[in-house]
Amino acid sequence: MSSMVVTANGNDNKKFKGDDKMDGAPSRVLHIRKLPGEVTETEVIALGLPFGKVTNILMLKGKNQAFLELATEEAAITMVNYYSAVTPHLRNQPIYIQYSNHKELKTDNTLNQRAQAVLQAVTAVQASNAPISGTTVSESAVTPAQSPVLRIIIDNMYYPVTLDVLHQIFSKFGAVLKIITFTKNNQFQALLQFGDPVNAQQAKQALDGQNIYNACCTLRIDFSKLVNLNVKYNNDKSRDYTRPDLPSGDGQPTLDPAIAAAFAKETSLLGLPVAAVPGALSPLAIPNAAAAAAAAAAGRVGMPGVSAGGNTVLLVSNLNEEMVTPQSLFTLFGVYGDVQRVKILYNKKDSALIQMADGNQSQLAMSHLNGQKMYGKIIRVTLSKHQTVQLPREGLDDQGLTKDFGNSPLHRFKKPGSKNFQNIFPPSATLHLSNIPPSVAEEDLRTLFANTGGTVKAFKFFQRDHKMALLQMSTVEEAIQALIDLHNYNLGESHHLRVSFSKSTI
Repeated sequence: MSSMVVTANGNDNKKFKGDDKMDGAPSRVLHIRKLPGEVTETEVIALGLPFGKVTNILMLKGKNQAFLELATEEAAITMVNYYSAVTPHLRNQPIYIQYSNHKELKTDNTLNQRAQAVLQAVTAVQASNAPISGTTVSESAVTPAQSPVLRIIIDNMYYPVTLDVLHQIFSKFGAVLKIITFTKNNQFQALLQFGDPVNAQQAKQALDGQNIYNACCTLRIDFSKLVNLNVKYNNDKSRDYTRPDLPSGDGQPTLDPAIAAAFAKETSLLGLPVAAVPGALSPLAIPNAAAAAAAAAAGRVGMPGVSAGGNTVLLVSNLNEEMVTPQSLFTLFGVYGDVQRVKILYNKKDSALIQMADGNQSQLAMSHLNGQKMYGKIIRVTLSKHQTVQLPREGLDDQGLTKDFGNSPLHRFKKPGSKNFQNIFPPSATLHLSNIPPSVAEEDLRTLFANTGGTVKAFKFFQRDHKMALLQMSTVEEAIQALIDLHNYNLGESHHLRVSFSKSTI
């Protein structure tokens, strides 16, 4: 059993029977099961890279399995221990890793050429500090590292991502020397310089496409053309870790000071050993400093496969009791999740309980709506002690203060994987309108929105599709009011207008 030869089609399955034991003796060969069908060698190798050098790989495509050989038993033990605490994921699917009965992999290179090519590329990149040139490998292989500087774009940024969080994630792959963050084309971006191009290569390979927090803040990573960053100031937008003496400059803080203070308190947490290992932690379990407001620390938010922890019921206070209705709360909070029930408190009509479909949605609604203005008052949103919102007893009139929206046709997130999940943005003055019938012109929409009591500052139809448009009010509060009044408004021709917040400006 100490070696194995594999036939071309991977059908030599009798040899693998022994690998069903979970608790085999440690071996530097690991058996990986339940791989997604389209997974590549590179992705499987990336699982092992943070733990040490990967020396061989064998993919059994038909069986959705692979064998991965590390250079040392010690590296394999570290990897198995790590992944027994945190379920690894590839392409959002949980996979299983255990020791193989084989002590080494003997693969026939001609049959396993692609895997070998990928491995050689990775190994070359790992071993050499200089960018390699002239390495040609198949398309699934790793492109040679060009620069120690990565350009990082964060998509679906529902929660703030600070310099400290980036430093925490990327320093798993080597020394991070400098980071500069900025906003370009309405997107949060960063340039991050490693001490060594190899580390940049490994970080890119492991982290590109990963989510920092559950279902959002997706990392898009490329090599920068720059090979060295020039950092002038150490503040919350840029930092040179090699020069603690730099002035802070008078850069405006990128974060609201209250959140910045929360982050400062939490930086002590950033000493936690969080391994940013590909897929293992999608979301990478960063203790989110604005956790209270935002993602409720990644541990609770959503290790994939764990039901969203946390409370589904929100307590909303400081409401304008003359104006607020269960319907208006349903419409506004419905931007961030499927509202099940709303109860305005009988003895305290400036407060309401709102039950969302799950804990993630209540976190999203809380992080986006706490501190926003609704009907002229700044509302406060916190998690409630209640687990559910009680409906009034049969036959008891509570003056319409409680409403069950469980079967509402207006839920935005009913379909799993709905596009709406990707279009959740903080309240903004610019609204995204869709489902506009052909007969409705710009002037009609401008008039309609002006009638909600605000000023329409700008409007533009989408070029390709006149069913959609962007419309900008003069303040966020006016946009919130317009969304409450006009989402699902009947424009005729059986078209009901859909309104959401946009990340764009006109």
